[in-house]
Amino acid sequence: MKTSIGISEENRAVVAHELAKILADEFLVYTKTLNAHWNLEGMDFHSVHLYFEELYKDSAEIVDSLAERIRQLGHYAPGTMKEFLQLTHLTEADGGGNDSRSWIHKLLGDHESIIEFLRGNVDDFADAHKDAGTSDFITGLMEKHEKIAWMLRAHLK
Repeated sequence: MKTSIGISEENRAVVAHELAKILADEFLVYTKTLNAHWNLEGMDFHSVHLYFEELYKDSAEIVDSLAERIRQLGHYAPGTMKEFLQLTHLTEADGGGNDSRSWIHKLLGDHESIIEFLRGNVDDFADAHKDAGTSDFITGLMEKHEKIAWMLRAHLK
């Protein structure tokens, strides 16, 4: 059935493709956060282990909401690791230790990268592609990542 929501097919396709990149980034952060949760070691294990659990649960919700937004635009969300790895701007965890400081640095870098990518799309989605809904959606997403980044930085002080 045709999607008729007041946004041209061309604009919906462009926005859906950019959202697919964001979804890939988010899925990679989700996976990296699970890795951190599972493999964390150190004197602060218990408290940081619980914090990483909160983070990966939040990430799972973000992943689902992004996939649903893509579907609302009438497109299919990527759903394989191959697709995610082709679309993402981020890299997989590459060692560097399993202590909390190492994991927090890795995760912080990813969240900040996502913030920058989201910020770069807010105006384009609204203005160039006439999709105020997705612009608003990613603004809220950006705010979530800004809070997460702030909390991760606070752990490093």
